[in-house]
Amino acid sequence: MPLMHQQDVSAALRSASRAHSGARGRIAWMIASFGVVQSIVCGLSALPIVLLWQALLGVLPDGLPTLLAISVLALPSYGVFAIVLMAISAVTLRLLGWQTPRDSQMRLADFDWPVLNWARSMAALHVVRVLAGSLYRASPVWTTYLRWSGARIGRRGYVASLALSDYNLLEFGDDVVIGADVHLSGHTVEEGMVKTAGVRLGRGVTIGLGSVIDIGVQIGDGCQVGALSLVPKGATLQPGAVYVGRPVRRVR
Repeated sequence: MPLMHQQDVSAALRSASRAHSGARGRIAWMIASFGVVQSIVCGLSALPIVLLWQALLGVLPDGLPTLLAISVLALPSYGVFAIVLMAISAVTLRLLGWQTPRDSQMRLADFDWPVLNWARSMAALHVVRVLAGSLYRASPVWTTYLRWSGARIGRRGYVASLALSDYNLLEFGDDVVIGADVHLSGHTVEEGMVKTAGVRLGRGVTIGLGSVIDIGVQIGDGCQVGALSLVPKGATLQPGAVYVGRPVRRVR
């Protein structure tokens, strides 16, 4: 092998080794920082409840009154924890910039910072979905949390699904109804690439339960999407129409 070719190969191997080492370091930092941030977020969310229980246990006598107080206040205490968690988590994500970049393409295998920030944001949203979503979905509290997290939602929005993500890429008009188990997000993964684009639903749009709304979709005012339908990437649905099917087709 010529000397120059050997040097080129060695340089390429060293460059690849440095790239792999850098990726491992970024992944380790992502995991560690996510763990620390979520521990702080959950700890601060639980703090009001801990202080309340500490005060109550200090004044209640031992025995049946304390057991009754614990039984009665358990669920309300968790409800308060969930609301505080939603607020603190949303503010934290905005301060740290852990959001989905708009109209971008990111190679998963590179493990660069945009991908890792997106992964941390998705994981943080999942924590809130698990700990608070089941309690408050389809309520004004859940809609408010989505707004806190960057979603632009008009008045009287109704979101009964926990399968939404990339909130900062979502824009809903007034009186939008999202049925249970609707999958709606601003990202998709194709051939190892994370691709992102916004999703816009006009005023009075209804999405039937179990439907899938892909990235880059634009749905006009008053449009209805039937249950278990698929609206493919980049589709535009006309105002006032009804669509059903996988993929959707206009039926009226």
